Amino acid sequence: MKQSMQLIALLLILWLTGCGSGLTQAARDGDTRAIQKLLDGGADINESGTSNILAGPPLSFAAYYCRVEAVKYLIAQGAEVNPAVGFLGGGQGPLHQAAQKGCTEAVGLLLDAGADINKRASDSWGSALAFAAINGRIKTVKYFIERGADIDDAKEVLQRRGDKKALALLQTVEEPKIAAAPPLKSPVASIIKSDVDLPPAVKAAPQPDALAVIIGIETYQTLPKSEHSKNDAGMVKAYLAALGFQERNIELVIDERATKSAVEKAVEAWLPNRTTKDSTVFIYFSGHGAPEPATGESYMVPYDGDPNYLAVTGYPLKRLYERLSKLEAKEIIVVLDSCFSGSGGRSVLAKGTRPLVMMAATGALSANMAVLTATQGSQISTSSSDKGHGVFTYYFLKAIKEGKNNLAEIYETIKPLVEDESKQLNVQQSPSISPDVEKLRDRFSLRK
Repeated sequence: MKQSMQLIALLLILWLTGCGSGLTQAARDGDTRAIQKLLDGGADINESGTSNILAGPPLSFAAYYCRVEAVKYLIAQGAEVNPAVGFLGGGQGPLHQAAQKGCTEAVGLLLDAGADINKRASDSWGSALAFAAINGRIKTVKYFIERGADIDDAKEVLQRRGDKKALALLQTVEEPKIAAAPPLKSPVASIIKSDVDLPPAVKAAPQPDALAVIIGIETYQTLPKSEHSKNDAGMVKAYLAALGFQERNIELVIDERATKSAVEKAVEAWLPNRTTKDSTVFIYFSGHGAPEPATGESYMVPYDGDPNYLAVTGYPLKRLYERLSKLEAKEIIVVLDSCFSGSGGRSVLAKGTRPLVMMAATGALSANMAVLTATQGSQISTSSSDKGHGVFTYYFLKAIKEGKNNLAEIYETIKPLVEDESKQLNVQQSPSISPDVEKLRDRFSLRK
């Protein structure tokens, strides 16, 4: 009897504390840096863990706690989106966990990665749509229906359970659809718009000496938006992580955090303090550029920048290249999805001035530096609402996802694609690269 009571007490302790692994705990916390470190150390991405409220692989924990970045990262690293979950998990996979918590962003990521939208956790619990309805997650219910979930199957389960409240919720959501209401706008539209919005599922070797400063400014303090620049920057970071850049070595500066002082700090303090002679340095900017009318000098426009006072509120490209040339890095890659003529698109202009045709040179690049830009001369860098990215950044990411590695082959791949798509948008845009592409062969690689 005493031994039985001890066993019961032990089982109770295990149930209350759980026996999740380090990987499931990192997924629960949304700590992508810890996840990457554990995977690099040989952890099984699909290993099962338990807690007092759920069981399953790390992806299930990330989905349940709505850790969207962790969900995105685990999918990119090859996590199984339809795992076989038994006993304690009750057949509930990551999609069911995201559904019951109403994490629509995670639901969208999982469905786009191939999760079975109609898979039942069990006959008594039903599909992810039923989970969302049982838990009153009306926005998630709407999203499942928009994505084509089987409503009749969910109703059958809910009727058997006698859950009138969940059935009523389904009925409320379904009726506008029967009345041919306009299509529902996807809550994850800003996250999943195109085929590049999931990073490449590669097992890249870690690059401990690789460093990146990523700047994306979509919403400005006083200027018009640079459409989709925030999404551009976020996906560039996700791609670099998939290619082996360590989380701690990526400085992401977006929107209101991308002030002039923050840009200066990232480029002129954070970066030099970490760079070694073995470093690959990657700089990315998506946002407005501007010319100084008096000199023709090109400026990146920070969140708090003013094209009327660029000398004190902007960050000159010439200064950027000068600062980078002083780094003792092995290679420096600069990628700019912006334009600097003031002709429109991702550029702004001081009041009362005209767009520039000729702009001042930004100076010679150091031998260890290469620059890939979205435009040439007075052209406009445009974006695509359908893709949710700048046209240039979309094809840049797509080339990486398709296995293109060094800057020369990326440039040669995307140049005609950007030119063709921009023509369809009634814009002339042609990427440029410096130095000449022939001098870059087999150099400046993103994946080692």
